[in-house]
This record gives sequence, structure tokens and C-alpha cells, in this order.
Amino acid sequence: MDAQAVAEQVRDAMWADDAASRMLGMRVAEVGPGRAVVTMTVRADMLNGFAICHGGLIATLADSAFAFACNSRDALTVASGFGIDLLKSAALHDVLTATAQEASLAGRTGLYDVTVKNQLGELIAMFRGRSYRLADRKVLQA
Repeated sequence: MDAQAVAEQVRDAMWADDAASRMLGMRVAEVGPGRAVVTMTVRADMLNGFAICHGGLIATLADSAFAFACNSRDALTVASGFGIDLLKSAALHDVLTATAQEASLAGRTGLYDVTVKNQLGELIAMFRGRSYRLADRKVLQA
């Protein structure tokens, strides 16, 4: 099986058990080796007291894209940490797109950059995630 097919099977397996991302209305638009694109439309129940999207939900979107990207090679991988810079607010009905790209993969650790943009292409947030691969465990069960 080629690397793209593996990434797609991992996406499907992860998505089946990802209740949080589904509950937030996310959609995995693209996946490939070391990368993923996940979208989410801002709903009324995602707004904070200032009528803008809660920053924690923007971080959750970026974290979901990060998770799909760092597990895309079928090596069970978890986050060891992340940081996020919120650059612009997101409003009701904005369609946010988180694009995760592997920056480094060495041994059991990885580094991933995620941009979050709105439907106008405006940069909403920059996220950097650190990953850790769990020994020789796989996402897909043999």
C-alpha cells in the first residue's frame, strides 16, 4: 500500500473514534503523509462573551489537524506539547481551515506547523505542535 493510501486509512480509523472533532462539526478535507487539512464553521455555540470564536476552539481545530498529520504514517503518535498565537478573531459563520504540515521528523519526535485561516484567506492563528511516537504501535490494527 502506498503512503497516500495509508494516510487515508489512518484518517478513516481516527475519524471513526474522534467524537470531539465530529461534535464541533469539523471535516477532514485532505490528508497525506505528514500533512492534513481540517475545516470547521464557526457556530453560535462557539462564540465567547465578545461574540467572537473562543480561542480554545481555534486551538482545538489546529490540534485536530496536527493529530491527523502526525499519525498519517500509521505510527501511533500523541502530542507532547503545543503553542498557539491567535492573530485575528473569527466570527459567526466563518469557515476556518487548519493546514498542518510536518516540519521535522526524527526518531520518535516530530514538529508540525499549523496555519488557521478564514474563508477570505486571512491568517487567524499559527500553531506549532510537538509530537511523540509511541514505540512501534500502529493506528491501524493488523
